[in-house]
Amino acid sequence: MPATPSLRHVVLFAFKEQAAQEAVDAVVADFGRLPAEIPVIAAYEWGTNVSPEGLNQGFTHCFTLTFASDADRDAYLVHPAHQRFVDTLGSCLERSLVLDYWTQA
Repeated sequence: MPATPSLRHVVLFAFKEQAAQEAVDAVVADFGRLPAEIPVIAAYEWGTNVSPEGLNQGFTHCFTLTFASDADRDAYLVHPAHQRFVDTLGSCLERSLVLDYWTQA
């Protein structure tokens, strides 16, 4: 029996060269608090790049959130806790990349 499809929201961060490690750690911790504040997040995980290929183009951190529906993802995007988090990123974030997809088996 195929698994129920889930909506994955993948976020990649590339931090500014001059960003202090404490600032990067704060971003990771702040992102990690969102699942407790936003109930529509079904699952959350994160990690740092360990690929030996050298193709990460400066992106070092990957965060994956899972949602049950487009509506849940959309509610997350406008949620005040998410908006507050996004507003804190300007000081240390160089760029981000976001990709959403529905899982397929």
